[in-house]
Amino acid sequence: MRAARLIKMVLLLQSRPSMTAAELARELEVSERTITRDAQALSEAGVPVYADRGRAGGYRLVGGYRTRLTGLARSEAEALFLSGVPGALREMGLEDTASAARLKVSAALLPSLRDASRTAAQRFHLDAPAWFSEPESPELLPAVADAVWDDRPIVARYRRGEAEVERALEPYGLVLKAGVWYLCARVPDAGSFRVYRIDRFLAVDLDEQRFRREDEFDLPGFWGERAEEFARSILRAEVVVRLSPDGVRRLPYVLDPTSAKAALEAPGAPDPRGWVTVTLPVESEEVAHTQLTALGPEVEILAPAALRRRFAKDAARLAALYG
Repeated sequence: MRAARLIKMVLLLQSRPSMTAAELARELEVSERTITRDAQALSEAGVPVYADRGRAGGYRLVGGYRTRLTGLARSEAEALFLSGVPGALREMGLEDTASAARLKVSAALLPSLRDASRTAAQRFHLDAPAWFSEPESPELLPAVADAVWDDRPIVARYRRGEAEVERALEPYGLVLKAGVWYLCARVPDAGSFRVYRIDRFLAVDLDEQRFRREDEFDLPGFWGERAEEFARSILRAEVVVRLSPDGVRRLPYVLDPTSAKAALEAPGAPDPRGWVTVTLPVESEEVAHTQLTALGPEVEILAPAALRRRFAKDAARLAALYG
C-alpha cells in the first residue's frame, strides 16, 4: 500500500513544477504528516525530493529528475479508456487503477501538455443516470467486473420473478444504461448470449479457470440488437389516435421514442385543421393512458373503445373540477 503511494507521489511531482503538502495529502488521501514522512523516505531511497520552506513553499523534484516507472500495466491501459466515465469506474472498483494510469500518462507528456487531463475534465463530463433518479451501485458489480476483465466463468444466483435461479455464465461485457448495470454473457449450456440485470444477482462465484472468448463478439453491436428487440417486444398493443400539430411535435417526449418514430413515419393525411390520424404501438392500454394523458387536448383517442371511454371520463371529471 505504501509503496504504491510513494510511486504515485513521485509521479505527481514529476507531472507538476511543485505541490504543497496539503495538495499532496488531498491527492493521496493521507495526512500532511504522512506526506512529510513519505518525502523523507523517498529522499533516503535516492529520489531527489526537495522541500521549499515558507508560505509559497512545497515539494518538488530536483534537477529534472524523471522516474522510469511510467510504463502502463495492462489493467491501467484498459481502465484509461474508461476514464471519461468516473462514476462507472468507481462502481466497478477501478478508480485507483485509472488514476494511476492517468498519472503515468501525464508524467510522460511534455510539460506544456501536462494540464491536458485537467482542461478536458473542466470541459466534458458524462452523467449517465437519468434525471430524477438515485442510481444504486449493485453490491456484486465489482465481482462481476473482475470476472469480465479476467475472462473467468461465474455461477450466478439471481431473481427471476418470484423464483431464484442459478446459472453458469461466461461474462463477456458490462453495459451501463440509464443508471442500470447489465451483464452480457454467454450461457454455455444453451450456447447463446443473454442479458442480465446485475441488481437482480443474489450471489456470484468466480471460477479460477478462464474461458476462451469468441473473437468475433461485438459488445456494442450485440447490445444494440438486444435493446431494439426488447423495445419491440414490449409494444404488444395498438392505439389509434388523432393528433394536433402540437400533439405531433410533443409525441416523442411523452411516448417511447421507438413507438413514436414508428407511428409518425406513416401518418394519415392531415385534415383542414392539420390534425393527423396515426396508429401507435404501445406496451398496454394502461401505459398508453398514462403516457397520452400528458398531451391533454392535443390528442383524441379513436380506438380501442374502452380507452376512448376512459379518456372521456377523465375529460368529464376535469370539466367538473374546473367548472
